[in-house]
Amino acid sequence: MKSRRLLVAAGIAVVCAGAALAAPPAYLVTAVADPSRPAEDTKRDADRKPAETLAIAGVKPGSTVVDLLPGGGYFTRIMSNAVGPKGHVYAAVPSAIATSSRAAPALAAMKDFAAAHPNTEVLIEDVSATLAPAPVDVVFTAQNYHDFHNFPGEGWTAINKAAYAALKPGGVYLIVDHVAAPGAGATVTKTLHRIEPSTITTEVEAAGFKLVQTSEILKNAADDHAKGVFDPSIRGKTDQIILKFKKV
Repeated sequence: MKSRRLLVAAGIAVVCAGAALAAPPAYLVTAVADPSRPAEDTKRDADRKPAETLAIAGVKPGSTVVDLLPGGGYFTRIMSNAVGPKGHVYAAVPSAIATSSRAAPALAAMKDFAAAHPNTEVLIEDVSATLAPAPVDVVFTAQNYHDFHNFPGEGWTAINKAAYAALKPGGVYLIVDHVAAPGAGATVTKTLHRIEPSTITTEVEAAGFKLVQTSEILKNAADDHAKGVFDPSIRGKTDQIILKFKKV
């Protein structure tokens, strides 16, 4: 509670899991309700709260967005629907991941989706160097930041700098990730695939960003933070934090 008061005093908006949350904009509700979305995506909506999450990020019609490490494209497809024909979505896939046989089916599906949606583009690139060919409004990454610590080279330092460089002035860097136990910092990013929120904040602000909002709408108090995120008892229902940073 003390840390929450400090955040509010610092001018950072805090949205708790049990707090009243404004309904997401109609265009995001419509994007999530798109009947063409795969069933394997829609069955995850109750746990991931995509409309509410993208509302915090500020994704809207006409936005240009980077979906950094898009995985199977869960958020990429929703974003594409939300930004519309005047917006653009870059699905930024690290080169090392793109060559993995495990990633091949998801990457092929995203390329097929992009081929049918002119506002969506799959970029296979060195994400520690560049994220988009033009300035964007939002850089978004979900359940990935912890793995930046597991990348070779400069890892999270370089990726955060690339995110800053990709954004327009005032642009948003939105991070969703699995919460680690207090004091864990970045020590369990490879074993449990979790990270302490305060560690994310320290690292991202070092790149020049300012934390402007935290949200616990994805909080799960039943998660003891001791299990890996792929443990069957907690998979898909981990305690997660949403951190919204702005380029200043």
